[in-house]
Amino acid sequence: MNRFQDRVAIVTGANGGIGTAIVKRLTDEGCRVVLAVLRPDAGQDAAKKVGADDQTLVVRCDVADPAQVDACCDEAMMRWGRLDVVVNNAGLMTFKPIVDLTEDDWLKVLKVDLLGCAHFMRAAFTRMKPGGSIVNITSIHAVMTSPDAAPYAAAKAGAVSLSRTGSIEGKPLGIRVNALLPGAIDTPMLWDNPNIKSGAEKIDKSDVGRPEDIAAATAFLASDDAAFVNGTTLVVDGGRLAKL
Repeated sequence: MNRFQDRVAIVTGANGGIGTAIVKRLTDEGCRVVLAVLRPDAGQDAAKKVGADDQTLVVRCDVADPAQVDACCDEAMMRWGRLDVVVNNAGLMTFKPIVDLTEDDWLKVLKVDLLGCAHFMRAAFTRMKPGGSIVNITSIHAVMTSPDAAPYAAAKAGAVSLSRTGSIEGKPLGIRVNALLPGAIDTPMLWDNPNIKSGAEKIDKSDVGRPEDIAAATAFLASDDAAFVNGTTLVVDGGRLAKL
């Protein structure tokens, strides 16, 4: 299956468990992918894991910096002459109660998890041709959350709302924007969560998905198979939120 033959994508946070799985899924389906990462060495390691040297390009990009976002998009255009897909996957999480959070604590998360999406959406809207697709990887924390994660939950909820607005403004341009909400996924980010380690937040093994599950859903939203899917929020959590 080559749904992305001759197409070009940018995946942010491409060196993480979910990010690398998304890159692999897209390249397996014929896509050429820019791995937008904060640390190029980690990006090169991820590219090696994917094993599609002629289809990947590692670019250093701090998603919180609009100039670097523009430069990353321009790299994709210069290398392959087009930009068809952007997957906003970069994210970080902090753990403090609200009463202890400083302005810097808030901005550290919001600049990456929310404004990073906004910067890439702006850049994509000015470069993509009709048929383009943006997928914002958010989190079920956007709708159901836990203590000590306020900036992350707020940023992810904001990214969901941003996706709705983006879908409205992108529609006349022929660009779709959707949000994907992963649940508990088997990555270091999950198991390093202090709430998980302490037992304050309990997760049934049957509720833990694989990075490949998120990659498959991302590929669907980015592809022409989802040509009439726009402005939606797709929850991929194994049914965890469906429980009473």
